[in-house]
Amino acid sequence: MVLITGAARRVGAEIARVLHAAGANILIHYRASAAAAIALAASLNAMRSHSAAIYAAHLLDPDAPDQVIAAALSEFGHLDVLINNASSFYATPIGHITARQWDDLVGSNLRAPLFLCQAAAPSLKARRGLIINMVDIHGLRPLKEHPVYCAAKAGLVMLTKSLARELGPEIRVNGIAPGPVLWPEVGMDEKVKREIIDKTALKRPGSPQDIARTALFLAANAPYITGQIIAVDGGRSI
Repeated sequence: MVLITGAARRVGAEIARVLHAAGANILIHYRASAAAAIALAASLNAMRSHSAAIYAAHLLDPDAPDQVIAAALSEFGHLDVLINNASSFYATPIGHITARQWDDLVGSNLRAPLFLCQAAAPSLKARRGLIINMVDIHGLRPLKEHPVYCAAKAGLVMLTKSLARELGPEIRVNGIAPGPVLWPEVGMDEKVKREIIDKTALKRPGSPQDIARTALFLAANAPYITGQIIAVDGGRSI
């Protein structure tokens, strides 16, 4: 059974589809995208009945991590994989950063994954399970005008490695660092997009399927990999 946060749309939804197709039951966590979550669960359940469920929560609420894990266990009885995918992303140029932005970006990208991992650990240990943290190549190299987001993702990189030590040998913990696989919804100038693609070794964008296939690899075919950050970025990080 797989719990994916922020799974109603975009990359999270694609991970849900790919892991479901491989036989996993899925708990789709969402915050505000109720219609998308309901539609995704319905499509998965149409393929295999009682194989998908949804749960709404604001992960920055203090009780939310425990409640989300409890919902997964109540729905399916056990937990094999936790995928921390939910994230906030926006620019915070120096001189205009607010405490609220800090709390939101660090909260969604670092605090929530930590407390979800902590809440899930007993159940995952019982199943010799897996945690996948969705990091970012900008947790490894900074993105201009995004210092808070980059710092939060850099923290998630170290948290991933630290938890691999803390939770082994029963639980594997790895990260996936996507490159240009899906553009921000707020829009991006076409010239900027071309510049980003030109910085990759493969000279083309990736897709959410590339991330989902990597998650499937870690879940199904990588029993001796832990504490690693896998960059799925077309070679941009080199």
